[in-house]
Amino acid sequence: MKRYECKISGLDCADCANKIQEELSKNPELENVSVSFAKQKIVYETEKVSREEIKKVVKSLEPEVEFIDEEETIELDGKDQKNEQAKKENKKKFMMHTIRLLVGALIAIIGLYAKIPEPVSTIFVLAGYAILLYRTAKNAVYLLFKSKTINENLLITISCIGAYLIGKHSEGLMVIILYEIGKILEEKAINKTRKSISSLMDIKPAYANLKLQDEIKVVRPQDVEVNQIVIVKQGEKVPLDGVVAKGEANLNTASLTGEAKPQSVQIGANVLSGSIVLDGLLEIRVTKKYENSTVSRILELVENATDKKAKTETFVNKAAKIYTPIVLGIAFLLGAFLPLVSNVPYTTENGSIYRALIFLVISCPCAIAISIPLCYFSGIGKSSKEGILIKGSDYLDGLKDIKEIVFDKTGTLTKGEFIIDKIESYDSKFNQKAILQYAVLGESYSNHPIAKSIVKSAKHSEDEAMEEALIDDSNQVREFANQIKESNKVLEQFIKENKEKVENFEEVAGKGIKYNIDGNTVLLGNSLLVGKENEEADATKIYVKFNEKLVGAITLKDETKEDAKEAIQKLNDRGIITKMFTGDCKEVAFRIAQELKIKEVKSNMLPNDKYEELEKELKKFKQTSGKVAYVGDGINDSPVLARADIGISMGGAGSESSIEASDVVIMTDSIEKINDAIDISKKTSKIIKENLIFSIGVKILILILSALGVANMWEAVFADVGVTLITVLNAIRILK
Repeated sequence: MKRYECKISGLDCADCANKIQEELSKNPELENVSVSFAKQKIVYETEKVSREEIKKVVKSLEPEVEFIDEEETIELDGKDQKNEQAKKENKKKFMMHTIRLLVGALIAIIGLYAKIPEPVSTIFVLAGYAILLYRTAKNAVYLLFKSKTINENLLITISCIGAYLIGKHSEGLMVIILYEIGKILEEKAINKTRKSISSLMDIKPAYANLKLQDEIKVVRPQDVEVNQIVIVKQGEKVPLDGVVAKGEANLNTASLTGEAKPQSVQIGANVLSGSIVLDGLLEIRVTKKYENSTVSRILELVENATDKKAKTETFVNKAAKIYTPIVLGIAFLLGAFLPLVSNVPYTTENGSIYRALIFLVISCPCAIAISIPLCYFSGIGKSSKEGILIKGSDYLDGLKDIKEIVFDKTGTLTKGEFIIDKIESYDSKFNQKAILQYAVLGESYSNHPIAKSIVKSAKHSEDEAMEEALIDDSNQVREFANQIKESNKVLEQFIKENKEKVENFEEVAGKGIKYNIDGNTVLLGNSLLVGKENEEADATKIYVKFNEKLVGAITLKDETKEDAKEAIQKLNDRGIITKMFTGDCKEVAFRIAQELKIKEVKSNMLPNDKYEELEKELKKFKQTSGKVAYVGDGINDSPVLARADIGISMGGAGSESSIEASDVVIMTDSIEKINDAIDISKKTSKIIKENLIFSIGVKILILILSALGVANMWEAVFADVGVTLITVLNAIRILK
């Protein structure tokens, strides 16, 4: 199957996009069809279906949608020519609709109110009607005969023509003028929303400066291979994920993480595609191909998010298909049979036909059909802006119903970077310095995270001391900093002198390491390695055994994330049950849980243990609407992330598999973002309820008044156009 992309313009709403996607998906020769309202793009896979066939289907549903030329270009200023063309097309259409509205309204008003002879005035009125009603009537007839679809365009067309025929010329004119004004303003508001969402996706780099032997070549990011060097200058986007090979700079990562604070990078630092270089010049060694890069992954998640619809949205889409025909039927019955069962005449001021026409205008489903998908769309957009990628409106909807959150520990609640907490000596021949020397010497050969943390922590203590000395200029602090510095020099010298002497290095899985030096055997590891069988294995306590004698221990500490405590407290205050599942020992797990005020903790768990325990938690809430979320970051978390009602992965440091398995991706390591996601979900739900209650309430009220003969066309137009505009503007509030 070949993958195709068609750039389009004139797609008015998310509901229209859904309608096109649904129709195209019926074709068995098309796979993975996606119609993006945000990007004004159709993506599909096929071997047989031509672009013209796709165009034909789209035009049958949405005649005003235009297909834009698909030539790929690389612009040095980073602009996408197809997007620019689409913007021009939209601007041109807006101007044409506005001019048509003004001309049509002017001609009709002259015909109605100017002192001109009767035949001429009638011609003017009819001409005004024709100009104003052209777009709406054209769409109504086209959809009716081409795709057998009945929508609000037909309701308005019948209403306006009917009003003219029964002598309500001014009211019929007013209906179409206000309807057209409403459509123009509605399109303007929706385009604003689309631009806001679309701007999130402007992180896509248009080109890459590929460094070759004798030149720098401008190429597509897709054409750059792993380990090649790309150059990124001030103001340019990083085209692919990589490692800084040369230079230093400050990066703007706000579009990726939602964090406004610039990120400072230098040689050896990891950089993410989509970041913008604020100053400096970088040479970056590419570590991932474009299709696997951060920017590509984000774009895919955001573009596909609208495919997974919430129950409310799905219901609205299904209801809309049968709603309009029912309305037409009721209006016909009202107009035809009301005089037969009452004293209401057919064609008088408040006759049955006039009431039926009012009913048609009131009953247009625009407000609900447009505003509900727009709410979810805006919610997903707002989340993306904050560095929270939600994979569908159903998950956005579900976040508000979370009753319990289960956290992984290492890398999720904690930084996953261990530091030396204390060093204990059990033998007078081995002081703390000697224990640290033998530990660092052995661990320097290992790639295990704990080993790296010990080596890093030993060096970090010097950095912290010197930093403190700069802040506090007292003699005591400066002396302490110099002592640390001198101690680290001794440590480095010891490692340098003895590293070549290390023999028979061996990593013992799940226990620690073993090596020989100068004929002596050194063991570094947990209680299981050194023979303390009666003690629970604790990964944060490293024992040192020298020639079968336990000489000391190093206790490590995994610090909690800066915002973890406050974030957990907020979750607790919401009434959400917080729990922690970890493979770490009981002592460490309870210490972290106590520090963060987590209500329940389970330790010494393997991945299958976590899965089984999560199943139990899910059963507790099976009979209620409450949902259970799991938050993790590692490969071992993938099964539970996939099984949870809502899986949340910490994308900043998370593995590829955990991100794929999850429903929500936090692009930073901030736990607080979970509260932000819940807040956005609640706000979206609140605005959806407001729109539903308001739009249905107003329509019911005006319908009752019209049935009683009290309401006129003015109230009917407000119940349609006015309500639609208000609900659309209300939906846009989610983005703020």
